Amino acid sequence: MDDLLARVKQNLILSHSADDDLLSSFITAAVSYAESYQHISEGYYSEHPMPPTTEQAVIMLASHFYESRDGSTGGFFADNVQAGQQVWNTVNLLLRLDRDWKV
Repeated sequence: MDDLLARVKQNLILSHSADDDLLSSFITAAVSYAESYQHISEGYYSEHPMPPTTEQAVIMLASHFYESRDGSTGGFFADNVQAGQQVWNTVNLLLRLDRDWKV
C-alpha cells in the first residue's frame, strides 16, 4: 500500500503528507473497485502481486477521486465536461486487461 501511495502522490505531483490518510482511503476504494470489476475476491491484491495495467488503473482512479473530491471534474481536464467519463473509460479498459472472464 505504501508503494501505491507513493505512486499516487507522484502522479498528483504531491510532495506533502497532509493528505496521506485521505489518499490511502481513495486507494483502498480504487483497489476494491478493481477487484470487483475484475471478478476476483476481495483482498486478492493484498496477497497477490498487482499487474502493471491494474496498478495504473488504481493510480488513475485514486488520483481522480482526490482531484474531484469536491464534486467537480477537477485536475488536468477541469475544462472538459466529459473528463470524468474519460477517466472511468480508461480505468475500465485497463482493468479489463486483467479481468477474470467468467460465465
